[in-house]
Amino acid sequence: YYVPKIYCRGPNPAPQREDLLAQHVLLGPMEWYLCGEDPAFGFPKLEQANKPSHLCGRVFKVGEPTYSCRDCAVDPTCVLCMECFLGSIHREHRYRMTTSGGGGFCDCGDTEAWKEGPYCQKHELNTSETAEEEDPLVHLPEDMVVRAYNIFAITFKYAVDILTWEKENELPGLEMIEKSDTYYCMLFNDEVHTYEQVIYTLQKAVNCTQKEAIGFATTVDRDGRRSVRYGDFQYCDQAKSVIVRNTSRQTKPLKVQVMHSSIVAHQSFGLKLLTWLGSVIGYSDGLRRILCQVGLQEGPDGENSSLVDKLMLYDSKLWKGARNVYHQLFMSSLLMDLKYKKLFAIRFARNYRQLQRDYMEDDHERAVSVAALSVQLFTVPTLARMLITEENLMTTIIKTFMDHLRHRDIQGRFQFERYTALQAFKFRRVQSLIVDLKYVLISKPTEWSDDLRHKFLEGFDAFLELLKCMQGMDPITRQVGQHIEMEPEWEAAFTLQMKLTLVISMMQDWCALDEKVLIEAYKKCLTVLMQCHSGFTDGEQPIVLSMCGHSVETIRYCVSQEKVSIHLPVSRLLAGLHVLLSKTEVAYKFPELLPLSELSPPMLIEHPLRCLVLCAQVHAGMWRRNGFSLVNQIYYYHNVKCRREMFDKDIVMLQTGVSMMDPNHFLMIMLSRFELYQIFSTPDYGKRFSTENTNKDVVQQNNTLIEEMLYLIIMIVGERFSPGIGQVNATDEIKREIIHQLSIRPMAHSELVKALPEDENRETGMESVIEEVACFKKPGLTGRGLYELKPECARNFNLYFYHFSRAEQSKAEEAQRKLKRQNREDTALPPPALPPFCPLFASLVNILQSDVMLCIMGTILQWAVEHNGYAWSESMLQRVLHLLGMALQEEKQHLENLSEENVVTFTFTQKISRPGEAPNNSPSILAMLETLQNAPHLEVHKDMIRWILKTFNTIKKLRESSSTSPVAETEGNIMEESSRDKDKAERKRKAEIARLRREKIMAQMSEMQRHFINENKELFQQTLEELDTSTSGVHENSPVISDAKLTALGPEQTRVAEHRQVVMCILCQEEQEVKVDSRAMVLAAFIQRSTVLSKNRNKTTPDPEKYDPLFMHPDLSCGTHTGSCGHIMHAHCWQRYFDAVQAKEQRRQQRLRVHTSYDVENGEFLCPLCECLSNTVIPLLPPPRVLFNRLDFSGQPNLTQWIKTISQQLKGLYLLRDEDSASNSGNSEKMDQLQLPEGFRPDFKPKNPYSESIKEMLTTFGTATYKVGLKVHPNEEDPRVPIMCWGSCAYTIQTIERILADEDKPLFGHLPCRQDDCLTSLTRFAAAHWTVSSLPAVQAHFCTLLASLVPNEKNGNLPCILDIDMFHLLVSLVLSFPAIHCQDFSGVSLGTGDLHLFHLVTMAHIIQILLTSSTEENGMDQENTNSEEEVAVLTLYKFLCQCTGSALKEISSGWHLWRNLKAGIMPFLRCSALFFHYLNGVPAPSEIQGTVCFVLAFQDISIYGQNELESYLYARESNKLIDLPDDYSCLINQASNFSCPKSGGDKSRAPTLCLVCGTMLCSQSYCCQTELEGEDVGACTAHTYTCGSGVGIFLRVRECQVLFLAGKTKGCFYPPPYLDDYGETDQGLRRGNPLHLCKERFKKIQKLWQQHSITEEIGHAQEANQTLVGIDWQHL
Repeated sequence: YYVPKIYCRGPNPAPQREDLLAQHVLLGPMEWYLCGEDPAFGFPKLEQANKPSHLCGRVFKVGEPTYSCRDCAVDPTCVLCMECFLGSIHREHRYRMTTSGGGGFCDCGDTEAWKEGPYCQKHELNTSETAEEEDPLVHLPEDMVVRAYNIFAITFKYAVDILTWEKENELPGLEMIEKSDTYYCMLFNDEVHTYEQVIYTLQKAVNCTQKEAIGFATTVDRDGRRSVRYGDFQYCDQAKSVIVRNTSRQTKPLKVQVMHSSIVAHQSFGLKLLTWLGSVIGYSDGLRRILCQVGLQEGPDGENSSLVDKLMLYDSKLWKGARNVYHQLFMSSLLMDLKYKKLFAIRFARNYRQLQRDYMEDDHERAVSVAALSVQLFTVPTLARMLITEENLMTTIIKTFMDHLRHRDIQGRFQFERYTALQAFKFRRVQSLIVDLKYVLISKPTEWSDDLRHKFLEGFDAFLELLKCMQGMDPITRQVGQHIEMEPEWEAAFTLQMKLTLVISMMQDWCALDEKVLIEAYKKCLTVLMQCHSGFTDGEQPIVLSMCGHSVETIRYCVSQEKVSIHLPVSRLLAGLHVLLSKTEVAYKFPELLPLSELSPPMLIEHPLRCLVLCAQVHAGMWRRNGFSLVNQIYYYHNVKCRREMFDKDIVMLQTGVSMMDPNHFLMIMLSRFELYQIFSTPDYGKRFSTENTNKDVVQQNNTLIEEMLYLIIMIVGERFSPGIGQVNATDEIKREIIHQLSIRPMAHSELVKALPEDENRETGMESVIEEVACFKKPGLTGRGLYELKPECARNFNLYFYHFSRAEQSKAEEAQRKLKRQNREDTALPPPALPPFCPLFASLVNILQSDVMLCIMGTILQWAVEHNGYAWSESMLQRVLHLLGMALQEEKQHLENLSEENVVTFTFTQKISRPGEAPNNSPSILAMLETLQNAPHLEVHKDMIRWILKTFNTIKKLRESSSTSPVAETEGNIMEESSRDKDKAERKRKAEIARLRREKIMAQMSEMQRHFINENKELFQQTLEELDTSTSGVHENSPVISDAKLTALGPEQTRVAEHRQVVMCILCQEEQEVKVDSRAMVLAAFIQRSTVLSKNRNKTTPDPEKYDPLFMHPDLSCGTHTGSCGHIMHAHCWQRYFDAVQAKEQRRQQRLRVHTSYDVENGEFLCPLCECLSNTVIPLLPPPRVLFNRLDFSGQPNLTQWIKTISQQLKGLYLLRDEDSASNSGNSEKMDQLQLPEGFRPDFKPKNPYSESIKEMLTTFGTATYKVGLKVHPNEEDPRVPIMCWGSCAYTIQTIERILADEDKPLFGHLPCRQDDCLTSLTRFAAAHWTVSSLPAVQAHFCTLLASLVPNEKNGNLPCILDIDMFHLLVSLVLSFPAIHCQDFSGVSLGTGDLHLFHLVTMAHIIQILLTSSTEENGMDQENTNSEEEVAVLTLYKFLCQCTGSALKEISSGWHLWRNLKAGIMPFLRCSALFFHYLNGVPAPSEIQGTVCFVLAFQDISIYGQNELESYLYARESNKLIDLPDDYSCLINQASNFSCPKSGGDKSRAPTLCLVCGTMLCSQSYCCQTELEGEDVGACTAHTYTCGSGVGIFLRVRECQVLFLAGKTKGCFYPPPYLDDYGETDQGLRRGNPLHLCKERFKKIQKLWQQHSITEEIGHAQEANQTLVGIDWQHL
């Protein structure tokens, strides 16, 4: 009755109020009833009585870090939450860290999940006390049990009923009291429509704003449904029809229902109840047990009628929010109670088929489907086994799978339709079944019961049925004549194969564990294979092949004409089982139980052989017209993901066949399948063939086929590294893979992992062996750590390793030969020694010494000897030599392992030294090799042939020593030895001659050089002088000035002789001297606002139109920084270039709308030489101060006099100003009253010394600075322009001084030349800029600036002395002073003014420091040496105390003050030194004295505005990026606890950390978009404007990526500073290795930031990678 009243009041839900009321009216009383007393006391009591669970059971939130231990986890789905992980033993092991997708829970305390260490410290305590199986109900009082039963049964049933209720406007069994007629229009979530579509539709349907629509859409996406209208039926229905109409165009429409408000209310309450039940059972195990009983009790309707069943089967009809709630409840109840977990698993298995069917129809992701619970049940080993034996789970899963793939062809094989999006979607759903099957098989049984055997074999039968449907699917026929019209469907079949690969491997592992099972499985598999074959061979007629006195019967079949398929899973499974027979030695123990005698080897090898021939023909280019689908299939067939159960098993099958038949027969069948039988069986056919066939393609194809066939023979004999084929173990196999991967090139850990096959636990087994075969090299600042092959492993290198692709093989060959050359060895790459075969495969080696093989080798060698008449290739010869080598190695091993009574049956050496029989009397193979050894056209193979002959002789000697068969010594051997020595001598002689010749040439050259220099002496002198440090040539004609007297400031300023500066334009390559009156030369420059030095990021920028930037506040909250790449152009060349860029941009805009990496509308362009982002140019000027310096003929005044004079001059100016503005009446009297200082002419207008083009450039750069710095429209006349220029000059000098200080570099001589040039030009520009501004404005600025130090009656409201950044003040004063000075003809030099200004400002800065230094008196008073500085400082301080009254503390020791003062004033003095050095062009002294002594001249400075003392401590710290934790998982955890600030308590999808200020933002989502300058931008972009004035550095926590943003359209990703133990970054956290902070890389990012190079970095990245340009950076 109460429910509708609480839960449907009005259109917008107010969850807080509802929850309060519901708790109060409905849930409270139930809690009282349950406890029998006040729940506030009752529940804690329960909790104490309850023993805490040893299971953790924490359910993961989205994005929370989870940890899996690679050493101890039973399978990869066993995970720990962060808290348990940190308290467990696994943090010392090799662990993997991933972020959870939500759902799933922590397995801590589950003994079946961990091989060791199942408990963390927290849960360990809970395990000891009681026996496992006691009933938890004994801890509860009787009456409470009864009450709990009642209330749980009623509430749970009510909740289930209301949630599974189908009708929209009446209620189940509850009488309605007052029937209100209000309805909700309810919108449901689906996975088909995008956010944009939903938002757009909602705006149309319910007339809401975009913001509201976004709110609706996010809620729908999160909870699965949301009411979008509230009102009567009509009103809601109309909204429904609009939504349906709008979304049904391409796909099915969005699901909308109009529901009666009371139903909605009851449903909301039902969910509330389920959450409530979840929280109540948390108090006690007993209550949990009761709830489980209630849930699983069979209802009145028999099968599937329990509440849990009902919910499960209704799952796909529920909305997302409801599903999440009841899944959580299941997890916290059924899955936490071991007894009921078992019962629930049985219910789940019985309903499995139905649940999966629903899941196929459902369109929600797997994570919110009840089917996803399979991972919680099937991975538990005991449960999985129980379900297999009792519920026949394996068969169920496989049958369900077969149900869903219904399309078959006539033979009953799978047939897939075209791979449309819908098809792919369905197919992905079906694949989840394979995943479930994998879960069931993942833990292998240790002991087998008869039941388990029986049921497993039943499952195996079902599995064979599945494979039978795959055997031979997607058959293909070679296209002849024209190209294939439509690419056939192939992806589905391969996807299926890939998914099944692991299941097939696991099936074999299960079989291997039990001998009975293995024998049965082998028989079953063989029967199925026979069935598959019986369908094939009927219509093909048999033929007989004969060669070298052997003959064999086979069928006529041509791969290039008939159908052939790449999918042969049944044959391959049989091959796998056959190897297991050998590995487990079943084949030797019970031969009578195995049908080995019935096997027909030709039938076994037929299909795998066809498949390999198909690959060979594709390589030979015979299938080109079949298009890409075939190329892709071949690629995947060899690819590391599939090859284990495809290519590798085909080789095994051939090995099985050969080991059971006469090798001659096998070779003949093989020749016939390769379509090469004719060439080798008829003598001289090759010669005829090559002369008759003018068609080059055919010859080429045949050559390739011969090469491929030889390669296949090499593989069949040489690939014996799988346990069961050769006598090796699994680690040898992995070692060999690694050796061959690393012999291509050194590789990073992740590349190696990708190149090795993974098992079902995602392990490759590499870590255990890598140390034995490789050394690890750590990475530098960029790049990654690499493994390099140990030199001693190189001898295991096999050029014809079967997992090499063509490209890899040639790279590896190249690399290995290069190594050998470096080590001065001969470059042969002989076959490595191989392990012996297992007995089952032992007869394989005979293929090498079979007659047909010898015939093939002989024929090819013959062609090589008479190399003109035949079509043959060198790689063919190379393969033959390799085979010869393999045979010799084999024989050598046989001889070395010989025991007394055995006779060696492998007599290869004898066979190759016999010449062929009549009639054609071909020479023996050995003789031909000796002929070839000296053939000039085979230089490359000489070493290899020599190696073979040498091995041959070794074997001979071995044979003689064992004297089994004495063979006469042939002369060939001696001949060969001597020829070798000759050869060596010849080489030596040649090398000597070459050396002498080289030396002679070198001597001649140096002689010529000397000669040339003597002739052109003068020229060289000049050049040496020009090679000065800066890029511009400088001619010095002045005597060198000694270091001691270098003064850059004041009237005694060192006179520096004029430098002539000649520079070259990068655009027109002309040289030009920088002069005052010549055409302007400019540097490309980039101006940006910057907050790098900011001490206060929260300041809002005042309105730019009215803001007066004259005084810079010491927190430097936003400055203007200028940087340059140092490339010089003529102003007019640049103008032309820029116009061209603009024109191009306009053309481009009409054609296609893509962003470029620079924004032309804002005046940006790329430097024409280095493509550096720039947005203006700085003019190059000669030192400007020299122009304004007049003769100084009078004595220079001291500070007091100078201040007096200046004040008078300013007064005069003010009066004149007022004069002009007033009428001209009575001006004479005014003039008389005014005593102008002598020589001051206020009406004098100085003439501008600069040429027109330079003036234009001064204005250009000035305006650009003003525009960027204040974010306003350019206006040349604005009086703030000069202020911005001086500010930029000061700010840039300050940043550079900070960078130098942070790196502890000296002030001068360590700047890169681009920064040096930039500062020179910037300072000179700022000094010259007043000449193009209005004189009165600059004079007025000077008055105001000076007034802040020397008060006058005019300027009243000035900032307090503590609120001025003194260095900015100094620069502005010094640079605006010439505007006054130019009207002063009294002969006082400009330098004097500079010096006095410097003294004044320094004094003010000292006072700033003293006023703000909070000196802590520390006990250890450093030696009171009372030097004069300390005394002076103390006196000044006392004087200040008098002026300010009681505001300052009394301080006795001067030492502290002096120390504070020194630390505080150093940055200022360093900046000033840089400034005056660049301003006046005085060269820097070689070292700057560390201590600075100055005489504090006391003036009567009155301090005013001294109300509040702010304490910025001077000695400002340099800004750094935030401190990052060493372990990355701390960040992930921080991010997973971060919820989006806008949408109440929602987890953020892409939490992103600002590295400048440490704020966490919710990036890339609709909820946090804000409006900025009229555009919607994401949280990060908005943050850059407040925190970094448009530039930002972020770390995207889930992706582990650094993000650089600049403005709205520019951004790039940058490698993160976190590396794993192998020196690699893991962007996207795909590998999950533990990551740790790399300090050097973080410093590098910090340096980019301090140097203001972020924008430049982004520009370069976007130029290099066009895909970056297309990303909508502003939405991040």
